[in-house]
Amino acid sequence: MPSLKALRARIKSVKNTRQITKTMKMVAAAKVRKARTAVEGARPYAAKLAEVMTGAATGSSASPLMSGRPKVKNVLLVLVGTDRGLCGGLNTNLIKQAEKMIAGHKAQGRGVKLVAVGRKMRDAFKNKTTAETIHTFTEMGRVVEFAHAQTIAAFAKEQFEDGTVDEVHLLFAECVSMLTQSPKAHQLIPFAQSSEASASPSSTEYEPSAEAVLTQLLPLNLNMQVFTALLETQASEHAARMSAMDNATRNAGEMIDKLTVTYNRSRQAAITTELIEIIAGAEAI
Repeated sequence: MPSLKALRARIKSVKNTRQITKTMKMVAAAKVRKARTAVEGARPYAAKLAEVMTGAATGSSASPLMSGRPKVKNVLLVLVGTDRGLCGGLNTNLIKQAEKMIAGHKAQGRGVKLVAVGRKMRDAFKNKTTAETIHTFTEMGRVVEFAHAQTIAAFAKEQFEDGTVDEVHLLFAECVSMLTQSPKAHQLIPFAQSSEASASPSSTEYEPSAEAVLTQLLPLNLNMQVFTALLETQASEHAARMSAMDNATRNAGEMIDKLTVTYNRSRQAAITTELIEIIAGAEAI
């Protein structure tokens, strides 16, 4: 059994850890409210933009960004993760989903290239041969800015236009709720039309033409989809960290209670032993 001194040191260490996790939980709670507000503001805009593009699409667009290429040989996966850890299984779930997607494309005879957004995604695929990491975006700051999305979208668009890849997919963490964050995949290039909107005829007239409108909206849609993915992942990160730190704080409290009971029992046993020794010594005299 550990000595009383060792138990006191252990209790003090766990209390310090509990204070840290409690503080991190409070910080994450403050950040997640702001992040969720940003996400909820971006979602309707991104959805409406996709709806307008689907309505303007005729199915015979001359732009490969809309119609795609006849044969898909190489795929680019833009994987959006976090720069920091301590956010539960968020990054682990993203990595597992990415590996499933890579395996699926490989089974179809496609090559897979990877763009890693966040240090955790970069480190996870650094030494893996399943997909070639051609670029990484890390340390983009604590606040997601539209310029970050423009940079990532421009790189993906460049890879498609120069023929390096034939499709671009986006994988990020969707913030479903404060307790649920799930990986979500989205085809970025060519533009994935909504089946419901494309099935119903549109009564909207476009000037000067639907093709001209699409030409202007395509780059904006790419930027907006990536921007929404960054916001979703950031909100998921803060929500997952808040939940993880809450669990860690609760576990630390339980450990302190157990250690305190062990300490009290050891202290009581030591006092009893001392009393027995004193009484035995007195009787011997």
